[in-house]
Amino acid sequence: MSHRKYEAPRHGHLGFLPRKRAASIRGKVKSFPKDDQSKPVALTSFLGYKAGMTTIVRDLDRPGSKFHKREIVEAVSVVDTPAVVVVGVVGYVETPRGLRSLTTVWAEHLSDEVKRRFYKNWFKSKKKAFSKYSTKYAQDGAAIEKELARLKKYASVVRVLVHTQIRKTPLSQKKAHLAEIQLNGGSISEKVDWAREHFEKTVSVDSVFEDNEMIDVVAVTKGHGFEGVTHRWGTKRLPRKTHRGLRKVACIGPWHPAHVMWSVARAGQNGYHHRTSINHKIYRIGKGDDEANASTSFDRTKKTINPMGGFVHYGEVKNDFVMVKGSIPGNRKRVVTLRKSLYTNTSRKALEEVSLKWIDTASKFGKGRFQTPAEKHAFLGTLKKDL
Repeated sequence: MSHRKYEAPRHGHLGFLPRKRAASIRGKVKSFPKDDQSKPVALTSFLGYKAGMTTIVRDLDRPGSKFHKREIVEAVSVVDTPAVVVVGVVGYVETPRGLRSLTTVWAEHLSDEVKRRFYKNWFKSKKKAFSKYSTKYAQDGAAIEKELARLKKYASVVRVLVHTQIRKTPLSQKKAHLAEIQLNGGSISEKVDWAREHFEKTVSVDSVFEDNEMIDVVAVTKGHGFEGVTHRWGTKRLPRKTHRGLRKVACIGPWHPAHVMWSVARAGQNGYHHRTSINHKIYRIGKGDDEANASTSFDRTKKTINPMGGFVHYGEVKNDFVMVKGSIPGNRKRVVTLRKSLYTNTSRKALEEVSLKWIDTASKFGKGRFQTPAEKHAFLGTLKKDL
């Protein structure tokens, strides 16, 4: 006769409470890598848009493994990363209670796509954002230079304000995403000078990251709405003859204390949580203007990273892109933040040199028989729809 087991380990992790919707759709970087002033000034993170996933084939270079020098198939994620625009600099001073903002200096000219970020209704607004602030650049910008001098004198941490060029992506959204990114390397004076020189200029992703580097991905996960306790926490289904439902928690606590404890699994919001996924290896940083950015030394076919028909629910990637191993948080079109790793990874997987042999560019909608339109035309010939 079957019976119920009354003891079980805890279901679900309590370290991510509260499981509620993220406050912002953009992944926020709450910790930056440790600064090393002996290195040149550079950004520590970057913004991009998740395009989709594909498959690659490579030879594993791992002595001692039974798959050493053998072909392996891995899943990779493609992040569309058009160059970001530097529009400001922020200085912070260290206090007993943590970092405190000293002052913020904005560039003279800001594009409309970032000004939209400061309005709820751009169409009905008067569009006068930063019109008064830009007058500070009159009279040789003495007021601006005074603020920059304050940053050099008092600031201990320097971060720049950058925004994405969302118009270069297939997204219909017109409002750019604005983020604060820390500058590492060089002295405080060199960081402020770097930020001032790059006002209203673009910074590409290949100046921040490089191939075979381990990075972290900060994003908001895919939302699933209000979910039951079994799907949300992974609790066990009750026996078939249970009264008033099976996908529930049978006992939600004792009589006293006369309330439900915070650690008891309950139904509620599932997904759309802010998460940081660490240790993603960069397999390739591709150029948008390269018509063979998906070719390899083994596969000489001239093709781009876009699968036939484009990435499903995204479109075509026409800018620089970053290909990282595995899946990353969020759904397609979601803005993701790529950050340098907080520590030096010395594992064999991190130090391994990756050389791609083949990148799958078949259609992701259906079976995907052909890699390029030319290959499809050579096999099927001229179709009636093409006449």
